[in-house]
Amino acid sequence: MQIDKPLSDVTIRKLKPDPDKRQEVRDLGAQGLYLLVQPTGALSWAYRYSRNGRVLKTTLGPYPAVTLAEARRQALQIRAAVANGADPQRDKKATKAPAEVMTVRGAAARFLKEHTAEKNGDRWAAETRRYFEKDILPAIGDKPVKDVGKADIRDLLRAVKNRGEHGAPIAANRTLAVARKLFRWCLSEDHVDVDPTVGLAKPGVEQQRDRVLTDDELARVSRAAEGMTYPFGPAVRMLILTGARREEVGAMRWSEVDLDAKTWTLPSARSKNGLEHVTPLSDDAAALLRSLPRIGHSQHVFTTTGSTPISGWSAVKDRLDAASGVTGWTLHDLRRTMATGAWARR
Repeated sequence: MQIDKPLSDVTIRKLKPDPDKRQEVRDLGAQGLYLLVQPTGALSWAYRYSRNGRVLKTTLGPYPAVTLAEARRQALQIRAAVANGADPQRDKKATKAPAEVMTVRGAAARFLKEHTAEKNGDRWAAETRRYFEKDILPAIGDKPVKDVGKADIRDLLRAVKNRGEHGAPIAANRTLAVARKLFRWCLSEDHVDVDPTVGLAKPGVEQQRDRVLTDDELARVSRAAEGMTYPFGPAVRMLILTGARREEVGAMRWSEVDLDAKTWTLPSARSKNGLEHVTPLSDDAAALLRSLPRIGHSQHVFTTTGSTPISGWSAVKDRLDAASGVTGWTLHDLRRTMATGAWARR
């Protein structure tokens, strides 16, 4: 397998094993370094070097326990040793890799691969990965899991809770939930002796929302959305017309839409319950979709780049508030409002 750029954790995650043979992927970021991809999906590092006209190989350890950065460091170390006359095949000191240290980053990668995606589906795995990448890994990703204590988790949660002008208490609660799942898994796999999340209470107070927009409020929000340009205005209108979730509409693909049959088929990988869901499209919803521009050959219905779904919903919500004069609501309240049939009574 050939990848014409240095490896990254993102490209490594996207590698697909060949069930019939082992593959070797060269890392252009370090001469002689290879990632071995087993038919089972297991990944490990190897380093090739020349000595006396012979090409030899030494193994460096499994990924992600041995991170990309650590594998490159070992590759440079071995290369320097060979240049000074050492033979890694015979010199145990030159080839001995450091004892495996399971970092939070390595544990998270293994957890996502072996537990989350397999048992909970791709959608939950993506959501869990988002909490790892946004807050957990930047804060404690390089720390050995055995060294993580309650103080580390409390500091992490405090930083998330106090983020931004108004704080993010709900995000802090979700971050704790993800961290708790990770360390319970680490405990079951004997990576840690103690779960540092035990006894920690949710840092944020969650209130059960029951906000339903009135007919007048919904009409004002709809008119405000009509005044916004593609892709955000039409996306909000689609939320109102379908009662679907924000993430479902934001990531809608043209391949999911059948305008002739007036249906939108949400695949199981993107649905909250892991089941395929078919949404009938009203005449207004179908007409809205027919009016939308196509960005190049993109499959995304709502996109600014052509390659990714839309993001930045908070800014969209602020613009809707300013244009409609309706405040104290969330985009998810549109789904609740549609479920009550409020729009039908308009």
